[in-house]
Amino acid sequence: MKEYNVAVVGATGMVGRKFLDVLTERKLPVKNYYLYASSKSAGKVINFMGKDHVVLELKKENVEGKNIDYALFSAGGSTSKEFAPIFAELGITVIDNSSQWRMDPTVPLVVPEVNPEASLKNHHIIANPNCSTIQAVVALKPLHDKYKIKRVVYSTYQAVSGAGVAGYNDLVTQAKEGETKKFPYPIFGNCIPQIDVFLPNGYTKEEEKMINETKKILNDYSIKVTATTVRVPVEYGHSESINVEFCKPCTKEGIIEALSNYPGIIVVNDDANLKYPMPLYAANHDEVYVGRIRIDDTVESGCNLWVVADNIRKGAATNAVEILEYLISQDK
Repeated sequence: MKEYNVAVVGATGMVGRKFLDVLTERKLPVKNYYLYASSKSAGKVINFMGKDHVVLELKKENVEGKNIDYALFSAGGSTSKEFAPIFAELGITVIDNSSQWRMDPTVPLVVPEVNPEASLKNHHIIANPNCSTIQAVVALKPLHDKYKIKRVVYSTYQAVSGAGVAGYNDLVTQAKEGETKKFPYPIFGNCIPQIDVFLPNGYTKEEEKMINETKKILNDYSIKVTATTVRVPVEYGHSESINVEFCKPCTKEGIIEALSNYPGIIVVNDDANLKYPMPLYAANHDEVYVGRIRIDDTVESGCNLWVVADNIRKGAATNAVEILEYLISQDK
């Protein structure tokens, strides 16, 4: 069996460490792993796959000559902007978790359950979508295939870990000391209706990401999408209320059937026994959970869904590793 050399860039961060967890679980045919981070973290030792790895400073001379085949990036947009092209020039295929390349028309934006084949049409850079978009499109894809989506209204309830270590620390620290550093307002016992910066049209950058990425991943720019994204005091797991309007007639039974038979989805929809998806139960899992499924009778054909997933696993690390798995499987 062919073996590969894989780099993890941003290996000491929240998503970078989750990359290592998922890679340990998946046991890919990898000969060597190389871990990279900023100069501040260079020299640290991380025990990974039963071996001590010294973290390398991210610079070109530390990449050259290692015959790296693939690189998983989670080091922020500015780092990706600078270094992804350097890796690409060396013939390394980058799977990037930042927002830097997502809307570049030459870069595929991939969720393996939805559009895996798009990853093959790359110029050595593949974009991992926004965490909130990933779980949403996994749930929407089978419904789009069956009924053709006309319009989507997103309302999200996103965990603090989506803002990285600083966001996570804000919740934990404030619960003890009442201080926040990452968020503009207290997050403990609060909901903040702002994720990322505001744009001139009144939407936030996070909302704009969901709108644009949904259309690109589903490869249908006729879909009308709007979004409101909210930060909530949950450590891990994004929750989303998704209202969908279809072009074709739908039934609740047909929606449940389409979702239940789709890979990567677990339907939890038992109102009588109070069974529905919650971040508490989605944490540390890779699946997308869908429940509270009901017909929206205010439109000719539509439904409401409640969609939950672990934002650090499926919303980031697992999705990227699944892209890597797919690329390896197609390397024949």
